[in-house]
Amino acid sequence: MLAFNKYYNKFNILSASLVIISLILLIFKGLNFGIDFKGGTLIELRSTDTKINVSSLRDNLNQMNLGDVSVKNFGNEKDFLIKFENSDNKNVIEEIKTNLDKSFGNNFNFRRVENVGPKVSAELLKSGVIAISVALTLMLIYIWIRFEWQFSLGAILALFHDVIVTLGLFSLLGLEINLSIIAAVLTIVGYSMNDTVVIFDRVRENLRKYSDIKIYDLTNISINETLSRTLITSITTLLALLSIFFFGGEILKGFSLAMIFGVIFGTYSSIYIANTVLVRLRVSQKTVLREKDKN
Repeated sequence: MLAFNKYYNKFNILSASLVIISLILLIFKGLNFGIDFKGGTLIELRSTDTKINVSSLRDNLNQMNLGDVSVKNFGNEKDFLIKFENSDNKNVIEEIKTNLDKSFGNNFNFRRVENVGPKVSAELLKSGVIAISVALTLMLIYIWIRFEWQFSLGAILALFHDVIVTLGLFSLLGLEINLSIIAAVLTIVGYSMNDTVVIFDRVRENLRKYSDIKIYDLTNISINETLSRTLITSITTLLALLSIFFFGGEILKGFSLAMIFGVIFGTYSSIYIANTVLVRLRVSQKTVLREKDKN
């Protein structure tokens, strides 16, 4: 039997440090919102001329007074992703096409053009925040009804940890936050809750079964009894996500990366955060039986 409980204190310190660092990053550095949330224009180009590079393309577009222009390769050296702030000129896309044809010849294929206005982007950001808030609230109501309050608190802290640290990593790495990342965060919430509930079910079952075992040792027994299920679920999910990350194209990389972070943090928090809350609150058989009598 693996002694997970030996490392409760060390990993609690690590978790607290990660959350504090993530909050500092989110407050002072913030998130790199994509055009979904801050508005702007996105153009995906494919070049038939291998001599055209990011530098030459950026220099050309900067001469058009488009504001802050971002140009980078998208997948391979022939594909380019261009982003710039919203322009008052409604014909800006046609002007870009004309300018590129004039400067580089007819060597570009416009594969995708997206434009999000400031009003729409603000509404999308508001909807994303509401979606995450509603999901968290419903999850918390569910866990509060299903378990004793000590278990609920453990699940809440585990969820908070997973979401904050994942967003902190995105802030640290400067990765773009778009609608697909919001979907990933919502999925992370569900995944983390599922992992925690499985272990909590076993803890509560063992509390009713063993009256002479302290919660410190009982959580370790419960983790080991559910470990195979936890690892199989996590590993198979990670394999699928890694396949998407490496072979799913640039569009899905942000989503799959957020999910990879979330699965790792969700598995970790269900063991070293949710369970340590039960230990620190000194949950015992009386806790479970008392709640059962009330019901």
